[in-house]
Amino acid sequence: MTTARDHPPEEAAEDTSLARGLRLLLTVADRGEVRADELSSALNMPLSTVYRYLRTLGDFGFVDRHGPQFRLGPRLLIGTGANVSSERLIRHSDPVLRMLVEETGETAVVVRRIGLSCVCLHQVESDAPLRVRLDPGAMLPLYAGAPGRVLLAFAPAEVLDEVIAQDWSRAASSAPTERVLRDALAAVVTAGLATSKGELIEGSIAVAAPVFRADGIVGAIALLGPAFRCGAAWRARAARRVSAAAQAINAALADDRSS
Repeated sequence: MTTARDHPPEEAAEDTSLARGLRLLLTVADRGEVRADELSSALNMPLSTVYRYLRTLGDFGFVDRHGPQFRLGPRLLIGTGANVSSERLIRHSDPVLRMLVEETGETAVVVRRIGLSCVCLHQVESDAPLRVRLDPGAMLPLYAGAPGRVLLAFAPAEVLDEVIAQDWSRAASSAPTERVLRDALAAVVTAGLATSKGELIEGSIAVAAPVFRADGIVGAIALLGPAFRCGAAWRARAARRVSAAAQAINAALADDRSS
């Protein structure tokens, strides 16, 4: 998460091989299933380069081929709720996120778990000069921050085991112990909601709720704002509105026969 004052330098956007590969992988995740020629057009990338990336990603289990279509592979299975594509989740979330921004004055985002990361799919930013933002494509840990913790709380048990098996305690000085993390996730499951303060960026507040289908969690939506504007009263209102907004998206997905 970054504030409006924390834009990365231009060199951070350099079109490296790694960045191109990540964009390709995220496009596969967004589309659900996609052909190589569609990836070539969407990413303005030579078809031969697309196939080279797909072969490498396939070797590591990150993508899988089904006839002419490519989709996320076994190493990046999202788990329950995976039959809803990211594109449909964004489409149904966008009007709800805009309503949340109007009601609360803060940035609203929709995120999804891809592998062991919380990935931002879409955001609607606050109009305030100083605001918290989370750019689409940003990848965050699952163990820190309200959006990631919601995704982790409702993920298959083996995902939590993998997160704990990683040396994640060294990844951030504020990373919780295993016991603290398990207790926090249990609280999220009980409340159906997560709140965090300053875990990924100092002085920020995040309130998040899960988006479900009948077969499990699809993603999460969250409100993000600076702590000086988001006191206890705001957090209480945000919790109610985020929960209601998540239910609205749940209903929209259920009514969408194509999802």
